[in-house]
Amino acid sequence: MSASFELSACDRITVGSIGPAGQRIFFVQAREGERLVTLKLEKTQVAALAARLGELLHDNRPTTEVPEPDDLNLEEPALPDWVVGSMGVSFATDDDRVVFICEELVIGALIGPDDDEDEDDDLFGEDRGHGGAVARFGCTRAQAAALAMRGATLVAVGARPACPLCSYPLDPRGHSCPKTNGHSPPRL
Repeated sequence: MSASFELSACDRITVGSIGPAGQRIFFVQAREGERLVTLKLEKTQVAALAARLGELLHDNRPTTEVPEPDDLNLEEPALPDWVVGSMGVSFATDDDRVVFICEELVIGALIGPDDDEDEDDDLFGEDRGHGGAVARFGCTRAQAAALAMRGATLVAVGARPACPLCSYPLDPRGHSCPKTNGHSPPRL
C-alpha cells in the first residue's frame, strides 16, 4: 500500500510535465520543509484542476493582493510516489487556504483477484478493503493562482490541432480517424 501525505502548509506546489508533446507525463509536486511529494496525473486532470482552481479563487476573492511564487519548475528527479485517480479542491475559510486532495488510483479496487466469488459483489473492492493512499495539500491563494495559471499554460502548450472530422488530436505520426473507419480522410 502506498503512503499517504499531509502537507497542510506547502512551501511550494506546482504542476509540470516531462517528455515531448504527445508523450508527456504530467505531475503535481508539493514541498513542505524537507518533504517532497510528487504524484503522476493525466493531462485532463491538470486541465480540470486549473479550471476548478480558477473558479474557486474567483468565488473567494482575497481582500488584499498576495505575491505569486517565482519558481514553478519541477524539482528533479520527478519520480511519482503514486498515480492520482481522483481529486478534490476546496477553500478553508478558517485559515484562508486552498485545500487540494488527491486520491490514489487503485486498479485492484476495480478488479479484484480471481476467485470463486461473484464479480458483481466486489466490483469496487468494498468488501476487501482496498483503499488507496490520500494526499492533502494546503496552499495559499497565491500558490493556488500560480498553480492554476501554470496548469492552463502547460496543457495549452502541447495542444495538438484537432481533426476536423472527429475532433480528436492529430498525431504527427499519423491519425486513424474513427469517422473514416481508420482510412485516410479525403483530401480537400
